[in-house]
Amino acid sequence: MTSKSRDRLSLVGSSLSHSVPADQPPAAFDRRPAGGQPEGGDPGQTPRPDLRGVRSDWQAWLESPPGRYVLDWEQAQFDESVGDVFGFHALQLGESAIDALRNNRIANRVGVLLADDPLPADRSPLLRVSHFEELPFESQSIDLVVLPHVLEFAQDPHQVLREVDRVLRPEGRMIVCGFNPASLWGLRQLAPPSVLAPFMPRAGHLIGLPRLRDWCKLLGFELERTRYGGFRPPCRTSAWLDRTEFMERAGDRWWPVCGAMYMLCAVKRVKAMRMVGRTWRRPARAGATVLPLARRRGTMDQRGR
Repeated sequence: MTSKSRDRLSLVGSSLSHSVPADQPPAAFDRRPAGGQPEGGDPGQTPRPDLRGVRSDWQAWLESPPGRYVLDWEQAQFDESVGDVFGFHALQLGESAIDALRNNRIANRVGVLLADDPLPADRSPLLRVSHFEELPFESQSIDLVVLPHVLEFAQDPHQVLREVDRVLRPEGRMIVCGFNPASLWGLRQLAPPSVLAPFMPRAGHLIGLPRLRDWCKLLGFELERTRYGGFRPPCRTSAWLDRTEFMERAGDRWWPVCGAMYMLCAVKRVKAMRMVGRTWRRPARAGATVLPLARRRGTMDQRGR
């Protein structure tokens, strides 16, 4: 990573003790001693599951025709959603196959990847972290955070959203995309492996959009825009995906909530505080003179004159 990239990162985060530059190998990031226990961890604590195999399966699936179909739709949605978002710092968590911030005009754009995620060749600066439940950035320092398929593979999706809420500025925006369980693709995932071979990697847990809306409302986010896409059936070949292209327009009109993918845009709202108390009267200025009012002709005073 160049010195210019390091300077740009120092503007966003005050402490990078839990992250390393992306150009260092994952071994430099692993903080476990020889025994395998995390440094400073509780011996009785359950170790965090290893997701390296899960992430590799997911990356391999993205290279398939349905994976490229998903990436094309999500890339178009990100380009449309981030174009009018302004600020000083933007952050993309995970998924190096998508450049979600390429159409954004914020100068400082930072990508955060897991230790085993592949590195894109044309994007910088980048950081590596062990998980997205803890981000090495100051509170209320980011204007835009995008999460392409992060919650589906997170060990604690609630904590990821809380961490995003922490680093976002007031009126900052969060954009999340994921797979819809109430779709043809989601129903296909529910089929037992003995009947049908898995269509997508089964390790990720699908989170429905209504459930995600409730989580965002609990954190104080205001939903700005939601959209479904991917109405074609779960086909493995490009030929069948092309033959079912007519279902895109029909699905967007007749069954819009049954798309295979969804995108949610939310704004962090912070209620302002206004001090309400007793109104104190200002004392009369010293030396003020009270002038008598002139009586009109034909009127009487209090003494009857």
